[in-house]
Amino acid sequence: MAQKTLHTISTMKQKGEKISMLTSYDSTFTHRINEAGVDMILVGDSLGMVLQGLDSTLPVSINDMVYHTRCVKAGNKDCLLMSDMPFMTYRTPEEAMTNAAALMQAGAQIVKLEGGMWLQETVAKLYEQGIPVCAHLGLTPQAINKLGGYRVQGRTPEEAQNMIDEAVALEAAGASMILLECVPTSVGKAVTEAVNVPVIGIGAGPDTDAQVLVLHDILGITPGKQIRFVKNFMAQEDDIQSALAAYAREVKDQTFPAPEHCFE
Repeated sequence: MAQKTLHTISTMKQKGEKISMLTSYDSTFTHRINEAGVDMILVGDSLGMVLQGLDSTLPVSINDMVYHTRCVKAGNKDCLLMSDMPFMTYRTPEEAMTNAAALMQAGAQIVKLEGGMWLQETVAKLYEQGIPVCAHLGLTPQAINKLGGYRVQGRTPEEAQNMIDEAVALEAAGASMILLECVPTSVGKAVTEAVNVPVIGIGAGPDTDAQVLVLHDILGITPGKQIRFVKNFMAQEDDIQSALAAYAREVKDQTFPAPEHCFE
């Protein structure tokens, strides 16, 4: 397959084709994800918990993200590559440009920032400088102390409308994608219909343009209780490669996420 670009992913949305995305943090798994036919890879700051054994994403540094982005880039051939901007690395537009540039030079094709309306100027500045942005709304793990835990967001009419307004404003500022985490299915659908850019969901229902999960979650090797929006694909397959391919296939044919993976 040819290397996927923002144009490729946007065209898929326009055609109504579902888009698959997984996290990856190294070259070896990236090779396997490419072979499975997944469309996008996220080098997530989730590496803080998945790889480093931390209890949140907050301690992850820009150097950590640059290192793992470089590792993933080395193994990537087909997937669009997105990297997270870690906690407090985009406090100002100037700081955001410096840190986003480091990720892009390491191999990212788009960077992801957590936040709402306050990010409009930063998104616009990055867009002006040729750096595509994915705006992360809903449950934003970097704000976990402010949110008071990992809770579903957007359940009241006011919160839902605010999320729609934020998505529209960030698209207008130049965001190339929106990611929604842990929101009711109705909110995932409403945001997806409100913007023209691709919307990626993780616990956001079946109506978003794309789905993303953490690699270690779909392989069933994450310690502790399985999160509601996660499916262990290793439970139904004989090997890792088959599990990766099953994930990509079930996103495409819209059998994942099923109702039991969604919030109302």
